[in-house]
Amino acid sequence: MSIFLYKTFSSPFNPYTIVWEEEESKIRIERIFLSDAELKSDKKALNTFKTMKLGSSPSITLLNEKIQRFFQGEDIKFQLNLLNFNRCFEFQTKVLLAESEIPRGWISTYKRIAEHLGKSNASRVVGNALAKNPFPIMIPCHRAIRSDGDLGGFQGGIPMKHSLLELEGIKFSDKGKVIMNRIYY
Repeated sequence: MSIFLYKTFSSPFNPYTIVWEEEESKIRIERIFLSDAELKSDKKALNTFKTMKLGSSPSITLLNEKIQRFFQGEDIKFQLNLLNFNRCFEFQTKVLLAESEIPRGWISTYKRIAEHLGKSNASRVVGNALAKNPFPIMIPCHRAIRSDGDLGGFQGGIPMKHSLLELEGIKFSDKGKVIMNRIYY
């Protein structure tokens, strides 16, 4: 039985929790949990991973430093080889990898991502795959929105999604919709 390690970090938004496995000093990130208005990230983690224990690792400390710099507006490229995609279904992995290609300061829509993946009628499936993104921030699912400019959903809450997009230079209309002048895919 695997033992999962976790550590919770503060952020300018709310605490977040990283869950990982470590073998011979190599880490594999299992999940990143964002707190939301209803539940803190460590509680979400404990509800999902019953056998985890508090841990520390130089690699996780370095990852937290990168995430903190990301929250400050830096363009950070995360190492996706640290992520364990085994818990994702095949199409979700494709969606997450496509999402990871959207550059900072750009957005895409669920529909455009679906079309990019050759599944033009799968925008709802793309939205669901991103809603269950096990690696938010490292895979920047906040950059995917609805075709009408509405933000859609986000694990850390809509205010966090809005703030992250603003931090990246994305502009909003008076009605709160994304001004769609930098669309990827």
